[in-house]
Amino acid sequence: MKHWTVVLAAATLAACVAAPVAQFEPRYFHDALFAAPGERIAAADVFALSPEMQRHVDAEIATRAGKRGRQLALVDALFTKGELKLEYDSAMTRNAAQAFAARSGNCLSLVVMTAAFAKALDLPVEYQKVYVDDALSRAGDIYLSIGHVNLTLGRRKTDDGGFGYRVGKKPPESEGMTIDFLPPDDMRAQRATPIGEDVIVAMYMNNRAVEALARGNVDDAYWWAREAVVQSPGFLAAYNTLAVVYRRHGNAREAEPVLRHVLEREPANTQAMSNLVVVLADLGRTDESQRLAAALKQIDPEPPFSHFNRGLAALRADDLAAAKSAFRTEIARAPD
Repeated sequence: MKHWTVVLAAATLAACVAAPVAQFEPRYFHDALFAAPGERIAAADVFALSPEMQRHVDAEIATRAGKRGRQLALVDALFTKGELKLEYDSAMTRNAAQAFAARSGNCLSLVVMTAAFAKALDLPVEYQKVYVDDALSRAGDIYLSIGHVNLTLGRRKTDDGGFGYRVGKKPPESEGMTIDFLPPDDMRAQRATPIGEDVIVAMYMNNRAVEALARGNVDDAYWWAREAVVQSPGFLAAYNTLAVVYRRHGNAREAEPVLRHVLEREPANTQAMSNLVVVLADLGRTDESQRLAAALKQIDPEPPFSHFNRGLAALRADDLAAAKSAFRTEIARAPD
C-alpha cells in the first residue's frame, strides 16, 4: 500500500516558520479538474464573530473588562467554570463561530476563537508555533503529523503613549499574556517562533483540506488546499497537501511540480520527498523513484509508522511473533 504524508496543522510543522513574503503561482492550480466546492470556503469566515459571540462579548466579557482588564476578562470567559466550558476536541478544525457554538475544538480552532474575541476587544494578537513533539495519526493511508500553536494577547497603545484605557483608573493589563490550549499533561515551557496571521489562516484551510481528503471528498479538499496556498504562499505544508490531492484525484503529473516547489525551498522536507517517491513511481519513472527513496532513507531511516507497517506485513505472512515485536516497538516509540 502506498502511504501519503500530509501535514495537519493543529498546528503544523517547520513550514510555518517565518519566511520571506512569497507570492502564489497560479501555474500550480488546475481548477478545471475539480467540481465546485460543496461548502463556502472564505478566509473572512475564519475569525468572523457570530451574533451569539458578539452578545457574549457585550454581556459577559466587556462588562468585566473595566475592573479586570480586557486580557483577564477574556481569560475568565475562556477558563472559568460556568463560562464557556471549553473542551479540547481534535476531531475537526472549526472556525471561530463554530468553535464557540460547539464550545470545543482542537488547539488551532480555540486559538482562532480566542483571537476573534480579542479583536472584538481591540486587543493586539500575536501567534506562535510551539515546538512540541509532533503527534502522529493515520486516516486510512494518509499519515498526519500534528503540531501546535498558541497566541499572546497584548495591550493597545493609546494616543497619550500609555496602554489600556484612556480615562479613569486603568484596569490591570500585562504587556503580553500567552494563552495555550495544550492538554494539561503537555503544559510545559516550550520554545516558540512567531508566525503571522496569514499562516494561521492557511493552517486552518490546510486542516480543512486534510479532513476533507480523509473523508474521501477530493473536490472540497482541492479548494481548501488551494485557498491555503493563496492565503500564505510561503506555507509549504499547503503545497504538500495540494500535491496529495492531485495524486489522489489521479493527476500525478500535476502533483510533481508542486512537490518540486516544496523541495526547492526545503530540500530535506521528508513529507514532500515521501510523496514524490510515490508520484514518480506512478509516472513510470522507477529509477528516479528508487533513487529518491534511497536518499529519503538516509535522512529518515525510521519514518513514522514504519514498525507498524512491518507488523502488518508480518501478520499477512502469518508471522505472529514478528508482528508482535514490530507493534511493541511502534508503541514504545509513539505510545499515543
